[in-house]
Amino acid sequence: MPTSTTNELKCEIWQLLREYQLSRSETVRNQLVQLNFGLVRKEAHYWMNQCRENYDDLVQVGCLGLIRAIERFEISKGHAFSSFAIPYIRGEIQHYLRDKGVTVRIPRRYLALQQRAIGISRSLRVKYNRQPTDAELADALEISIEEWQDIKLAWVNRAPLSLDVPVQDGEEGSTSLGELVPDHHYRSFQLAQEDQIRLQQALFQLEQRTREVLECVFLHDLTQKQVAEHLGISVVTVSRRVKKGLDLLKHLMCTADD
Repeated sequence: MPTSTTNELKCEIWQLLREYQLSRSETVRNQLVQLNFGLVRKEAHYWMNQCRENYDDLVQVGCLGLIRAIERFEISKGHAFSSFAIPYIRGEIQHYLRDKGVTVRIPRRYLALQQRAIGISRSLRVKYNRQPTDAELADALEISIEEWQDIKLAWVNRAPLSLDVPVQDGEEGSTSLGELVPDHHYRSFQLAQEDQIRLQQALFQLEQRTREVLECVFLHDLTQKQVAEHLGISVVTVSRRVKKGLDLLKHLMCTADD
C-alpha cells in the first residue's frame, strides 16, 4: 500500500476514534472495525497455521477483541491504535483456544533456537549487566531479528499461562500469577504481549527447579500434589518453591517497571 494511502487511512481511523470517544455511535464503531479488519485477518491467519483451527471462527473471535480495543482506546495517551489493538485481538483468540483445549504447535527449528537463546541470554546478561536486546540475541543466534521475534512470539504463546489459578499461600490466603501483571484488564487471557514477554523473561531468571514448579502450576494447571509427584519432591517443598518463585517474580517484574 502506498505511503500516502496508508497515511490517509491512519488519519481517517484517528478521526473516527475521536468521534467514537465523543458519541459512542455503533455506526462509527462498525466503521472502525471495517477499517482495522486487516489486523484481525493477520492474527487469525497466524493462529490458524499454529493449530489448524477454523479461520472464520478465529476471525469472529478476533473481531470481539478489536471491538474491545476500540471501546477502551484513549486518544489522549498518544498510542498507535494498531499497537494497542493487537494484544486485545490476540488475547481474545488465545482465550478461545484455551477454552477449547487447543495445543499450539511450534516448529522444531524454533524450539531448538529458543533453547539456545536461553543460554546465550544468560551469557549476555553477565557480559552487559542487563537484559540483551532482540538485535543482540538475533545476532548471536545468526538469524534475522524478524525471525527471532517470530520465535519469541511462538514460544510465549505455546500455551496460555493460567494466570488466575489461585495458589494457597499459608496464612496470607491465596495469590495468583495474574497479580504480578500491572494492567488488570489483561488478567487471564488478555495479558498484553509485552507483559507476556517480560514475565517469560523473568521466569528464565529463576533457578531451574523453582521455574519448573511454577510452570507446572501455572502453565499446566497441576495441583501441588501432582507437581510433587511429577518432580519427585514433597508437597511442602512445592509450596515453598511456589511462594519463593512468586516473591522473586514480583520483585523482577517491579524492577522491570522502574
